[in-house]
Amino acid sequence: MSSYDAADQLEKSNADHNEIERVRTKGGHIDDRTQPALPVVHRTFANPAPLGLLSFATGIFLISAYGVHARNIHTPNVLVAMIIFFGGVCQYISGIMEFISGNTFGATVFSSYGAFNVAYAMIFLPGSGIIAAYTDPKTGEISPEFNQAVAMFIWAWFILTVIYTGACCRASWVLFLDLAFLDLDLALLACGNMYGKDSLLVAGNSVGFVVAFLSYWAGIAGLYGGGVTPFNIPTFPMPWAEKND
Repeated sequence: MSSYDAADQLEKSNADHNEIERVRTKGGHIDDRTQPALPVVHRTFANPAPLGLLSFATGIFLISAYGVHARNIHTPNVLVAMIIFFGGVCQYISGIMEFISGNTFGATVFSSYGAFNVAYAMIFLPGSGIIAAYTDPKTGEISPEFNQAVAMFIWAWFILTVIYTGACCRASWVLFLDLAFLDLDLALLACGNMYGKDSLLVAGNSVGFVVAFLSYWAGIAGLYGGGVTPFNIPTFPMPWAEKND
């Protein structure tokens, strides 16, 4: 085979390759247009992180507001429906969508805290019988064992949150500080329940407002990004994350 024949064959091969590429979508699927009335639509997925972050922020805000007895509210049961459906279901949906998007961190964190919100709401749901199990049927008083059980519940989530905090060290300062303050929030709440200190409970729930603020910040940054608005909200990427990418 002469060099001219080899060149012609290579050019033909490249032309065939380009022709194949032209009939494929960006996702690598065949661009089937044999039925113009019923075109094949290859969909893209929206960013699920803003929904997860904003639902998390709203749940923490309400839990903290009732925890510091805002407006002299001492019975927090009204938040049950909200943190089940918005804080729980919406975060779980975000987690599933993060699985589809290939984001392991987002899938794990959003699904976990969605479960946390539902589990926390179940404590105050009368039908769950959780509080009733610790209540004396004769006197109606709640056993001190209940606070210890809640403390163990919170310590378990503290351990998970510390793990997640380490996992986001290559993300952004806003997200890292969000989880770091959540660590502090959970530690104070766990100690407050364990030792029966109202001052620690109020301090923990006060830190929860900082967690909610940072979660709102991160959620708004994701929602406003991508050209949705004419401005972007900075999240301050960590410098070592940029160097390692």
